Amino acid sequence: MSQYTVHVTPEALREIKGLPGHVRQRVKRAIDGLADNPHPPGSKTLNVPDVEPEVCRLRLDKWRVVYAISETERIVDVVAVRKRPPYDYGDLARLLADIV
Repeated sequence: MSQYTVHVTPEALREIKGLPGHVRQRVKRAIDGLADNPHPPGSKTLNVPDVEPEVCRLRLDKWRVVYAISETERIVDVVAVRKRPPYDYGDLARLLADIV
């Protein structure tokens, strides 16, 4: 399986830095793992119409890592790390506008 390049947006990086320590370490390991497998167990493709890259979320207990996969360029863009609830994906279009 070929490698993907993983980019973390500045907003997502700020969110990661604000996580509790044990959660931050799990999130970092999960993001690193996306380079080898952008569809790990616990991931789900989100239905986002009119957006070219495939948008997915990875569930880590109450936390969600939201990312987009560009198969043609072999790039994974991590756009958010949020707690659910209360996160409801309402700002997904704004987050994706920065990468498409």
